[in-house]
Amino acid sequence: MGEMREELLEKAYKLGFEYEKIYKGCCQSTIAAVQDTLNIREDSVFKAGTGWAAGGGLTGIGICGGCMGGSMVLSQLLGRVRSNFEDPERVRFKSYELTKKLIDAFIDEFGTINCWNIHYIKFGRPYYINDLEEFNKFEEAGGHVDKCTDVVGKASQIAVNLILDERLVETPKD
Repeated sequence: MGEMREELLEKAYKLGFEYEKIYKGCCQSTIAAVQDTLNIREDSVFKAGTGWAAGGGLTGIGICGGCMGGSMVLSQLLGRVRSNFEDPERVRFKSYELTKKLIDAFIDEFGTINCWNIHYIKFGRPYYINDLEEFNKFEEAGGHVDKCTDVVGKASQIAVNLILDERLVETPKD
């Protein structure tokens, strides 16, 4: 399992990096990378991540979309369902626990889960992506070359690692 795990973690990083580079949208790129790595595609979860690009609504002021996307896939696999809203089994608390582990791992890696704070770390300043001039500066500084692409790759890796640790899916064979 050790060698297979390393291959999956490498695949998650590469897919996250490439999806962010090509398609942009850190939350959806993370969701797609994790889902594709583990063969657990769920289009409604992917669609629900649309608004969480660049700290939410391209504002930069919220949680990194990579972190949010990882949490969304964790909840996809182990979350409260609407048909059991009362959740007497307390499934949601396991999901909370896993999201906390994701956040802790993210903070260990980046020192924060806040989009603009990650910008400070990666670029030395935040960018307001919703503004075209700022977006162009973000791009010129390597936003989708090696900065946010790296964050999404690592976010995807962190989420896959947690999913494998918790045995939430069978290890894919291909």
